[in-house]
Amino acid sequence: MDSLVTTEWLAEDMAACDLRIVDASSHLPDAGRNARDEYETGHIPGAVFMDLADLIDPAAAVENTLPPPEKFASRMQTLGLGDGSRIVLYDDSAIHSAARAWFMLKLFGAQNVAILDGGLAKWATEARAIEAGNRQLRHRHFTTWQASTRLRVKADMLTNIVSGAEQVVDARGAARFIGAAAEPRPGMAAGHIPGALNVPYTTLYRPDGTFKDKAGLRAAFESAGVDLSRPIITSCGSGITACVLIFALHLIGKDDVALYDGSWAEWGADPAVPKQTGASASAPAKTA
Repeated sequence: MDSLVTTEWLAEDMAACDLRIVDASSHLPDAGRNARDEYETGHIPGAVFMDLADLIDPAAAVENTLPPPEKFASRMQTLGLGDGSRIVLYDDSAIHSAARAWFMLKLFGAQNVAILDGGLAKWATEARAIEAGNRQLRHRHFTTWQASTRLRVKADMLTNIVSGAEQVVDARGAARFIGAAAEPRPGMAAGHIPGALNVPYTTLYRPDGTFKDKAGLRAAFESAGVDLSRPIITSCGSGITACVLIFALHLIGKDDVALYDGSWAEWGADPAVPKQTGASASAPAKTA
């Protein structure tokens, strides 16, 4: 199974006994939407609901921090996702939250995981079947391990500012990145990690919500000054849309990419760490 599948492919293969379809929709608080309620109102037939708001470490000081492996495995088993499952994720979210679910599943040991290109919106636009209610599957064993090399913490980011060993690529919108727009979280500084580059996650999609082709994805990164031959750390507001960048890079064959899970929710709240405003000096100059 490819990492990105089409609605046509899913419609033809969705009855396969090893296939699991997962609604991984999640919304920002100011969106005024309830992902679980929307799932129960209508979802792709056979899909279970992955509650990303519950897949966190409640003891962590920073919101959306990844859960411990044991908690993640327990939740996946309850959903009926187990060893040997082929998992197709989708969402109906402005923040394309299926990428966060994809990253977590891969991080914690799942082997065969894909994202539905265009998500629920494309499926519905094509007048494909929708079902309501809450789907439950029988428990399955999920063997978990953690690919810790794919994660970075604040101490790593501070070291990297000095060493420059890894490029930092920020998925937030340009106005937030340069510090021209206020952060949505109270008490949060504006700007970005010194030396970071900016590839807003929205630039990786076509107008219909499907991913750009490989050439378009490469262009989005390279036009921002990203050297695709060097390792990358992605960041965003709280570790959600940074995973869109990781998935897009995966689609073009680049997997030496790590996530700063604390992202700006951690960095921007700490007055002791350095911050930069304006465009990164490493990014190419924009011409009119």
